[in-house]
Amino acid sequence: MAWWEAVLLVGGGLLAGTINAVAGAGSILTVPLLVLAGVPGNHANGSNRVGILTSNAAAAVSFRRLGVRGLRDASPILVPVVIGAIVGSFTIGRLTDEGFERFFGFLVFPLVILSLRKPKVRVDSEPWSRKATIAVFTAIGLYGGAVQAGIGLVLLAALTRAGYDLVLANNIKVVVNLSITIVALPIFIARGEVDWVPALVLATGFTVGGWLGAHAAVKGGERFLRWAMVAAAVLLAGRLLGLYG
Repeated sequence: MAWWEAVLLVGGGLLAGTINAVAGAGSILTVPLLVLAGVPGNHANGSNRVGILTSNAAAAVSFRRLGVRGLRDASPILVPVVIGAIVGSFTIGRLTDEGFERFFGFLVFPLVILSLRKPKVRVDSEPWSRKATIAVFTAIGLYGGAVQAGIGLVLLAALTRAGYDLVLANNIKVVVNLSITIVALPIFIARGEVDWVPALVLATGFTVGGWLGAHAAVKGGERFLRWAMVAAAVLLAGRLLGLYG
């Protein structure tokens, strides 16, 4: 790796880890950054999970130290999420590296819109039924196992509709993301789709960002960081789509 690639990955991981802990979508920046650093598409998807694992672990620890709990409350939704994640992780591996890069490049744009116009969080609505909750979180697991980018944006809205308050939903979101990664990452490793040097460099920034983001989620404020991430992600998406070299 060139020195500037390492700097980009650490900086991008720092920004993405912060955003992931607050709301989600940090991977719309880090996956393209890994490709820019020379990591093939499917390998970028797998390598990115190392940083997600460390940042969500750091965020979970920070939330716990800040007095927010969630692991026990997340248990009813973790089973469908984990099952979905296993299926999603195996399914995405059928794409070629180039196919994944094109797919992800197109995916960035709806995720950017979702990031800027987040789903409405309704804490006063009637909670979903048990069957609806299982169906929704199985689908979330499928997507998370396959891609994981932007999953936090959907999780907040889904968790509040499942009956969790907003602060607790932020913490459970981290637990769900962590669970998906714990299940998905070994599958990518088994397929040889983790490039460890760029993955660990990215994870360094991701971990610090996850710790900072957990504090931001409790104390509030992330608008400037989100806009900076969106601008960078859109530029990088153009490269994934082959619009420029």
